Amino acid sequence: MQIVLALALSGQPFPRILLADTGAGSQTSGFELILDEHDCVLCGGNPLAPVTLGCAYIGSFPTYLLPVQIPALGFAKNLRVVGVPSISLRFDGLACFSFLNRFHYGNFGNSAIFGLEF
Repeated sequence: MQIVLALALSGQPFPRILLADTGAGSQTSGFELILDEHDCVLCGGNPLAPVTLGCAYIGSFPTYLLPVQIPALGFAKNLRVVGVPSISLRFDGLACFSFLNRFHYGNFGNSAIFGLEF
């Protein structure tokens, strides 16, 4: 999935492609995305308290408050993002369970329909 950050110095859009990973974090983990720490700093992230991770990334990592957009959905919010030294995927980061759980797929709570159909 694609999100858009903004570069701190120029305000230019900085698109990132994330792997949607429902196994990353929980609804109550307190963070919504995992990104390369360099991207967080490059986009002017405000430092917050660190978090401890224990699966794909093990240890204590800084978190940042970053404005995140998904223009196609009209989504624009400040999110708590974990910054890790490097992303070991072919993606720019991970969209965690708590972030993915914000969205429904047009079925308006009716689990009997898929919701992307028109």
